[in-house]
Amino acid sequence: MEDLVHDMLEQKVWVVAGSFRNEEKWAYKIYRKLKEKGYTVYALNNAVKEVDGAPTYGTLKDLPQTPQVINLVTPPEVSRKLVGESAQMGIAYVWFQPGAESDEAVEAAEKEGMKVLHNACVYALHS
Repeated sequence: MEDLVHDMLEQKVWVVAGSFRNEEKWAYKIYRKLKEKGYTVYALNNAVKEVDGAPTYGTLKDLPQTPQVINLVTPPEVSRKLVGESAQMGIAYVWFQPGAESDEAVEAAEKEGMKVLHNACVYALHS
């Protein structure tokens, strides 16, 4: 697992999918932490217009570039849908935050050939 964590953290273009309604939400904290560490990070949420002055995106297809990693801070049923969309776009890595994964979503990502990480928090590993 350490090698996969290292590989993912080496990727510099990420999309974080989740709730950005306030600064206490994990998606918001992860988004901000990755930005602070120098990553290019996009926020994916169709209910919020911006995060810290940067636009959010309603769908993965709306992003200005294809990220290397999708970080999911979403309910498992949303995560499963985003896995399929991510695979179609060629996103190589998927990181399920605790609670965002389901057996079905993890298996779908692995079946698509994506590199999958779950049961670990990117925020904690970057702190």
